[in-house]
Amino acid sequence: MNKHPEKHETISYLLNDDGQFPNSIYPVLLYKGILNVPFFRPAAFIETLFKQNGWSNFWRAGIYEYLHYHSNTHEVMGVYKGKTTLLLGGLKGMKLEIEKGDVLIIPAGVAHQNLNSENKVKCVGAYPGGIKYDMKYGKPDERPQSDKNIKNVDMPMNDPVFGRFNGISEYWK
Repeated sequence: MNKHPEKHETISYLLNDDGQFPNSIYPVLLYKGILNVPFFRPAAFIETLFKQNGWSNFWRAGIYEYLHYHSNTHEVMGVYKGKTTLLLGGLKGMKLEIEKGDVLIIPAGVAHQNLNSENKVKCVGAYPGGIKYDMKYGKPDERPQSDKNIKNVDMPMNDPVFGRFNGISEYWK
């Protein structure tokens, strides 16, 4: 597989419940520059990697320009084109730049939003075990059911990039 494990940096961000968005007890993980994305068929390259590690139900697109989260699954995004700035954790959260070659793992409950145009970046998104994700927007009536859903989300069997023995297994203990 065309990865740069020796050249990347893993950065973790813990985002706590802000009252509107539940966020997570697990940190968001950014694998900065992990992928050597090929010129031809870049999205298929990322899908193959994620699928090998048990993550599927793929989408290929930009990232929504509004705050949202998933209460029933974790999400991974592999960037194959462009760059953008995301807002993570809600309005009081943090800004994070992602770009081609990065992989971002977002735990269930963590709010995320593209602060630029949706199509400034192109990603492959996927979910452990191909779970069909829900969409939540931080509305008061979503909780406490969202909190219950998040507590019932299983730890993924594998990290979407590293497989069983690295990544998530190290950071999400």
